[in-house]
Amino acid sequence: MPEAHSEATLEYTLRGVEAADLPSIQEIYNHYVATSPVTFDEEAMTLAAWREKYYSLSRLGMPFIAAVSPQGTILGYALVAPWKQKKAFRFTVENSIYLGPTAVGKGLGRVLLGELIVRSKAAGLREIIAVIADHGADASLTLHSAFGFREIGRMGQVGFKFDQWIGTVLMQKSLA
Repeated sequence: MPEAHSEATLEYTLRGVEAADLPSIQEIYNHYVATSPVTFDEEAMTLAAWREKYYSLSRLGMPFIAAVSPQGTILGYALVAPWKQKKAFRFTVENSIYLGPTAVGKGLGRVLLGELIVRSKAAGLREIIAVIADHGADASLTLHSAFGFREIGRMGQVGFKFDQWIGTVLMQKSLA
């Protein structure tokens, strides 16, 4: 059963994502596609693509969670997806956390990452990789560090978005 929480003035319940949540998740993600270098996507993700991702992650038993307001609004979400497609990488995942505008700066990212780690460990996963933009994502770097992710490398100027070159910081946390 979902557990209710309150962070600052933000009330929410954490639960597994349901297919009906996908339009809201699409809206949150596409906001970042249009306005931020934190995702390297340059084109909005379609609802069909989100459905495909949702069903694929479900089949794999990968955690995909949402923070939902008492009114039923999706405030943010977190997921893990396979790091690479080769079978030997099956216990290593990459995480993603995105918050809706009303939830930014209220501690929800911390709650989502904590729950994602717990659920990933319970799913038998071993390593979580975070690939974080080196521009505009300082809060994400701080958040991951607070949860014991350690920097394992950097790739400079591997993406070009909004007329600027963007690199990535690679961080890793072992669940073993």
